[in-house]
Amino acid sequence: MTESARQAETPETQVARLILALRSQGVTDPAVLAAMERTPRDLFTPDLFKERSWEDQALPIACGQTISQPFIVGLMTQALTLEPRARVLEIGTGSGYQTAVLSRLSRLVYTVERYRTLKREAEARFDALGLTNVITKFGDGGLGWPEQAPFDRIMVTAAAESEPTTLLAQLKPSGVLLAPVGKGPVQRLIRYAGDGAGAFHSEVLCDVRFVPLLEGVAQAL
Repeated sequence: MTESARQAETPETQVARLILALRSQGVTDPAVLAAMERTPRDLFTPDLFKERSWEDQALPIACGQTISQPFIVGLMTQALTLEPRARVLEIGTGSGYQTAVLSRLSRLVYTVERYRTLKREAEARFDALGLTNVITKFGDGGLGWPEQAPFDRIMVTAAAESEPTTLLAQLKPSGVLLAPVGKGPVQRLIRYAGDGAGAFHSEVLCDVRFVPLLEGVAQAL
């Protein structure tokens, strides 16, 4: 689509076009699509990229991070198989876009961010949207949130170098964890599903590109 054609579209048309694109790529869960349709991605996008908010691509945000491609947000949310009463742990708040989508499909979302700036900005967006079921924490995402464990679902939005055993230990026996895993620029998106008896079965969903899951917290931002 040309720049002039995109600018001529109404916001409603842009949203509808994105939802149709997600359907064509396999994001078909009606609840997930409705949650994404109701979550204004432009609120989470820096001013420089506002006009591209509803395009199906990742965009830069502060602190060298990104707001994920809508297809990846939809795919991961769908694969998490959320239930309305679920308690969800998200590792990597970022802009807060994925958090907001999760909050519309679950009871509580606990989200951990290592950058103070991103945490504060995301909290302001949650307040603007009236999301009262999101609890934020400044901390090392790799450590999870053991004080609030166990969780029904865990989503990791940064690439772990190896199987996230610390986070799996905070998951209920029948829970589901999604994480990009790998050391290179391209990682594997893996779904870990508990069998209810303490074992987790893994399934590779696709190749993805995420920023790395870093230890500790950022000191300057």
